[in-house]
Amino acid sequence: MLKNFRAVSVVEGLSFLTILCVSFGIISRDFVFYIGMFHGVLFIAYLMLSLLVTDKKGWSIFIWLALFLAAVIPLAFIIVELFLRKESMVTNEIVADKL
Repeated sequence: MLKNFRAVSVVEGLSFLTILCVSFGIISRDFVFYIGMFHGVLFIAYLMLSLLVTDKKGWSIFIWLALFLAAVIPLAFIIVELFLRKESMVTNEIVADKL
């Protein structure tokens, strides 16, 4: 599940940057409906997966709040990806130690 959350996190962050590019006029406004719909679906998926992963990993509410804030701050998805990569490596090390 963490792998899926990492993927959705990166794609959601990139879609948010795409929305900002439309706002700044870098990308044509002709595509705003489709980009907005795509981003909205990804945002909901991100929030749902963040709740599921936070519960499964036993993280505190503060970690979930940081994950939520990262969804609305441009480029914060990079920090989230670094955090999730670290957590993934820790999980893999624990599994390897048990074998």
